[in-house]
Amino acid sequence: MISVSHFVSALKSTGLWTSDPRLRDCMRHLRQAMRESAGTVMMDQKLFRKCVGANILLLTQAFRRKFIIPDFEVFASNMDQLYYSTQRQEGGHVADYIPQLAKFSPNLWGVSLCTVDGQRHSAGDTKVPFCLQSCVKPLEYAIAVHEIGTEHVHRYVGKEPSGLKFNQLVNAKLLQHKNTVLKGIPSSSLQPNSNKAERFDYVMEYLKKMAGTEYVGFSNATFQSEKETGDRNFAIGYYLKEKKCFPENADMIAALDFYFQLCSIEVTCESGCVMAATLANGGICPITGERVLSAEAVRNTLSLMHSCGMYDFSGQFAFHVGLPAKSGVSGAVLLVVPNIMGIMCWSPPLDRVGNSVRGIHFCQELVSLFNFHNYDNLRHFARKLDPRRLSLDDRNKSVVNLMFAAYSGDVSALRRFALSAVDMEEKDYDSRTGLHVASAEAVFQSFFITAYIALSIRWGNTPLDDARQFGRDGVVSVLTEYQQMYLCNNGSQSKTEDQRKLDSEGCGLS
Repeated sequence: MISVSHFVSALKSTGLWTSDPRLRDCMRHLRQAMRESAGTVMMDQKLFRKCVGANILLLTQAFRRKFIIPDFEVFASNMDQLYYSTQRQEGGHVADYIPQLAKFSPNLWGVSLCTVDGQRHSAGDTKVPFCLQSCVKPLEYAIAVHEIGTEHVHRYVGKEPSGLKFNQLVNAKLLQHKNTVLKGIPSSSLQPNSNKAERFDYVMEYLKKMAGTEYVGFSNATFQSEKETGDRNFAIGYYLKEKKCFPENADMIAALDFYFQLCSIEVTCESGCVMAATLANGGICPITGERVLSAEAVRNTLSLMHSCGMYDFSGQFAFHVGLPAKSGVSGAVLLVVPNIMGIMCWSPPLDRVGNSVRGIHFCQELVSLFNFHNYDNLRHFARKLDPRRLSLDDRNKSVVNLMFAAYSGDVSALRRFALSAVDMEEKDYDSRTGLHVASAEAVFQSFFITAYIALSIRWGNTPLDDARQFGRDGVVSVLTEYQQMYLCNNGSQSKTEDQRKLDSEGCGLS
């Protein structure tokens, strides 16, 4: 027997939310048990079987820590630290060229994430609705590719970033260059279904599926505000029409109207991150398991997001962050970590190119802490955290490899460890270092000189003591000589308490 609250708490610690659609039956049985009982509700084997029966695979993965982020509580704690450090960022201005956007407080700041296994975490103002604005562009592009194919879409939408502002009137030469990515207006005209009302409902249905049926709404006030202040968009639309950038028989005004509608679609950070996670998961919504988009549509979308998703900052973002993302003038940043998670950041103050100040900072700090950059080396870049691995397993493996290499005298492996930023002072269960092992086995010379393992105390024994105990006279000689070199070179420098203790015993090293 365990309490239901204990079961739910254990479930949440894995990253699963009780609102997860996959746990609907499980939560229904728990609520029914709580209604029928007074006081603390206990879960016996019968209730347990009812709850896990329809979710045995999911819950087995969860409780055995087999999700993409196995130690989710530690990861969530790190994300909270990033959130609060970014919250202190100031500067930027809330967009005011669309009057409805200017009404948002510059202090609003929220971050939500959803992994490809449906693990969830949120911090800040994550339930406040805001408009997708330009964040909808990759989503409508993905729907268009999914429905009518890559070849047809790219007759009208190119692949090269223009290097120009998102609303700049460009020259005819650029428009006629078929590889240039054009504005969202031509993409809007490519959406299937000629009926205006049905076309909007059609896209909304897709977006709701991508969000796992979580909140997706529409702001009519923003839509009207966009239309009333959209002179430049109308000018660009007519210019595109003149240069034959629309499909034949396309209604430019209808396409522009539809574009304003799509920009006015509302999400929250919590629903937006599930959309991003659907892209990270190859088009399958993590919390419903439903395939929404084809693998081809997702691959193409992420490729374009990576190269031109962040306005005039796209090159810098690709260089420093190295992940597909799309920003909007509402302050949203939709970030995809392929095959791992989707993240939605939202903070209204924008920088000079139209990206969220806090959103950009958060993304940069994220890849500084975790090895999420597309070109981070997953095997050897040990200075960053890898939340995909259990930290304890990682450390145990590192210690075993280090000790075995020291025992067998594998200088090549030890040198690789040192150059790969492995902590060469790792200790085993009784605080023994690799140098203790190497000294006892008399196989350490080249490794000791090149890897610089620090001496440490194990029950009062140093590597020098171990060498003496096992009669390794050559080792004793080299250790003593190296100790004297260290004391000579570092005698004037301040030392830690441990170093002073080692010095007093005649075996100080660093």
